Amino acid sequence: MVPILLVLLLAVILFGVGFAVKALWWIALAVLVVWLVGFLARGTTAAGGRGRWYRW
Repeated sequence: MVPILLVLLLAVILFGVGFAVKALWWIALAVLVVWLVGFLARGTTAAGGRGRWYRW
């Protein structure tokens, strides 16, 4: 009985890790898209030059 419970627990943990990794991939993709849009759509500064859209 204990080995069956351990295998079931391992399956649940691996399923949770797989779901978390997949969710992190989607979050990373969304951040990449937002960064690309900000990079491509950065505005010009008051002096007429190209400005940075980030503060660092």
